[in-house]
Amino acid sequence: MIALKNLTVSYRSHPALHHINGKFETGSLTAVIGPNGAGKSTLLKSLVGALPLSSGSVGMELGRERIAYLPQASEIERTFPITVFDCVMLGTWSTVGPWRGMSRAMHARIESALHTVGLDGFEQRPVGTLSMGQLQRVMFARLLVQDADLILLDEPFNAVDSRTTQALLELIGKWHDEGRTVIAVLHDEHQVREFFPDTLLLAREVVAWGETPGVMTPDNLQRARMMAEAWDDTAQECHTDEVEGHNNSVVTP
Repeated sequence: MIALKNLTVSYRSHPALHHINGKFETGSLTAVIGPNGAGKSTLLKSLVGALPLSSGSVGMELGRERIAYLPQASEIERTFPITVFDCVMLGTWSTVGPWRGMSRAMHARIESALHTVGLDGFEQRPVGTLSMGQLQRVMFARLLVQDADLILLDEPFNAVDSRTTQALLELIGKWHDEGRTVIAVLHDEHQVREFFPDTLLLAREVVAWGETPGVMTPDNLQRARMMAEAWDDTAQECHTDEVEGHNNSVVTP
């Protein structure tokens, strides 16, 4: 579904992602993991077109309207005066648009999504009154009504209680069973090993990419930590022609 070719993204001419090559297959369930500052969130933002590329390309076999993206909780505006129902309804934007009214079927779909995430009766609650776990359930309900083929999740379980985490992991597993492609940035190695068949281990470059048992080895994890410790935040981005054919030893799923 997604092919990355020599993908490099920089902030103020300093590389945040460095010559990433590889593929996310259709229907795959992939964890993206790595040290702090490894470029994990940058990768997701690059996939949705929220950041300009310094070099390389992101090739996709679907339109942007078929992509759902959940940013980190810290990036979600909680003070905006909106109800839970209206927040979930925003997930219908790509199909309903700004001018069509809310049909009875769409209303029922939103109610069903809230039921699925365990928020029956929360429809008229202001989003700003919710706990972090409740808010994340709302965001997953919005993803449900969006009905996307590609779902991108940036640290979806941060500051979320264990019960909510388990419920949302089950929902991710359901999406995988339905053949949707899911890419999730995570930091919990146990979750990665237990729930995600494929893993991309990043340290601004690809450390390993493939089936989770082969990626999450002590040697690979140690290599990622060592690469993080050796980062030079003042390094300048290199030019594409300097790395023609560079492959980073990617193991594709």
